[in-house]
Amino acid sequence: MNLIIDIGNNSAKYYIFSDTGIILHGRRPNSSYSFVQEFVTSYGIESIIISSVIDIPANERDIIDRSCPKVVWFNSNTPIPLNIDYKTPHTLGSDRLAAAIGAMYEAPAKNLLIIDAGTAITVDFVDAERNFKGGNISPGIKMRLRALHEFTGRLPLIEKEGPVPSLGYDTETAIRSGVINGICQEIDGYINKIKEIFPDVLIFLTGGDEKTLINNIKSRIFADRFLVAKGLNHILEYIR
Repeated sequence: MNLIIDIGNNSAKYYIFSDTGIILHGRRPNSSYSFVQEFVTSYGIESIIISSVIDIPANERDIIDRSCPKVVWFNSNTPIPLNIDYKTPHTLGSDRLAAAIGAMYEAPAKNLLIIDAGTAITVDFVDAERNFKGGNISPGIKMRLRALHEFTGRLPLIEKEGPVPSLGYDTETAIRSGVINGICQEIDGYINKIKEIFPDVLIFLTGGDEKTLINNIKSRIFADRFLVAKGLNHILEYIR
């Protein structure tokens, strides 16, 4: 059994993998990691991998390190089954790499475009020879909605949930449609551009806003909300 922990700014997502796939997943506050020892004991966890966007206090790292014989803190020095063709690999986000590796194992020996729609939206390309060629980063849905509110005098802060017409019929729908439809057209533009070079490219979509976007993107897409977790699990298996 493997335990995957993906630590964000506000919470820690966890996934327990058996030989057949994910058997348990959930979310915990990232203020305490005492749950790790509970999982190790209850599920017979043999290996753990942790990906984090924040600095973990030394005492919390110790809790995790002592909980299991095999603990991997994923960083730019961790061996991975992917060649990095990127000028600053040490600045490459672990979530981008994990999603790319997850897609690579889902569709081996294929050209891949991986879109991760979370706080930020990342669009990355991996070729059929397992080369990570790079990608782009732009603001996610909530960031764009918040920016419209904070950088203007009168536009309200609205929620992403709600009607998304082609043309907004009031200020709320104009903002929501402008942001969500704009992102979808942005993504379609990336897809169309890469298809000019790689017509056989496969598209993967993951991230917290995957469900919000999937029905508004024109191209055929494989949606997989567990792509990052799967990638981290493959990395853990790779270095065992």
